[in-house]
Amino acid sequence: MGSAASKRRTGRNQNWLLQTLENHESGINCMALSSDGSVLATGSDDNTIRLWSAKTESVEYLNVLAGHADYITQIIIYENYLISASADQTIRKWDMLNGQCMFICTGHTSLVNRIAHTGNFLFSSSYDRTARCWDFLTGNCIRIFRGHHHGILPLLFIPANHDAEEENTFEEEMHIYTKDILITGSQDTTAKTWSFKTGECLKTFEGHIGAVLCMATDVHGKILFTGSGDNTIRVWDIYRGNELRIYDQHTAAIINILVANKLLYSISADHTVRCWIIDVGDCIRIYKGHHHSVSCIQLENDLVFTGCGDAIVRCFEARSGVIKRNFKSHALAINCIQIVDDRLFSGSVDGSLKVWDISDLKTPPYQDPKSKILNNDRNKIENRPDIDDRECQERRAQNMV
Repeated sequence: MGSAASKRRTGRNQNWLLQTLENHESGINCMALSSDGSVLATGSDDNTIRLWSAKTESVEYLNVLAGHADYITQIIIYENYLISASADQTIRKWDMLNGQCMFICTGHTSLVNRIAHTGNFLFSSSYDRTARCWDFLTGNCIRIFRGHHHGILPLLFIPANHDAEEENTFEEEMHIYTKDILITGSQDTTAKTWSFKTGECLKTFEGHIGAVLCMATDVHGKILFTGSGDNTIRVWDIYRGNELRIYDQHTAAIINILVANKLLYSISADHTVRCWIIDVGDCIRIYKGHHHSVSCIQLENDLVFTGCGDAIVRCFEARSGVIKRNFKSHALAINCIQIVDDRLFSGSVDGSLKVWDISDLKTPPYQDPKSKILNNDRNKIENRPDIDDRECQERRAQNMV
């Protein structure tokens, strides 16, 4: 374990920058946070994962996990274990306490794009056109999901929906969907659902004319959202496989999507973030001001934080879309951000991890005189179903006229 590891450290200034940590030798691609928020991990183009103390007064470099032969594409943390995916076609499981690699998952024949963990199982997607399931304890490959015609990008796992059986609302042929299912999105423009038990493809979601780049489900795991390089987000009934609606107001590829209660946020290469009401599909807010593709998003209370290809992290007021702060110090594009208590972490193509003070942003609601929005409307979006319901009802009424 190392001590302080910042090549350049600065106190708080007008940019609210607390620290710059430059231990990585190349760009930072991804981040993951431990469940208690005490350890932040960063994956890099330098083929390593580095661990940082996220809650100490001064962020310290803890350890390096080295062994991959190519850049890191994604990392996830579960308990004291870290799982990393790499362009070297492998997945590694690490013990974060001692920094040792516990096993290596081999079998993919191209870059590993995404990984997901649930219980005793680990899932991965690859440009080799397959998704795989691995035993989380041993690293053995349990099942291969084949059927896509091009590389697989996002993937989701949905556990068995026992409520569906109890309510008896599904037709006889849909009973298979009360079992565990895997969902994959591909460069072949489709998404597919798979039976976890048999590896059989259950449904193919067709309609996009560009690669499926990102996916999310509603809080009940019954509706699928797919974001595509064709600039649209499509909404699907997971169990029946039919398309419900299209969100088509973006003018460039959808980079990622995030569901927050009854709202969906989308980030795009068109330099904007949009907020949609899920039930009716209306875009109710646009977050503007970016000068490049929006690469990542985090929600915190009534705030929206974004990382951008223009090397700036921005903070917006969620309900009004007003920019509250620009965090400027990085030299190149922002790839990932994470919030821990009163601090914001940002990782960049420039190889640095920066730590920002956001404590004053999380004080009582900010009042923008131009927006004329009452303070009592500035509570956390996720906990305001009454506002969401009212907006939904108004939109439905307008659509019926």
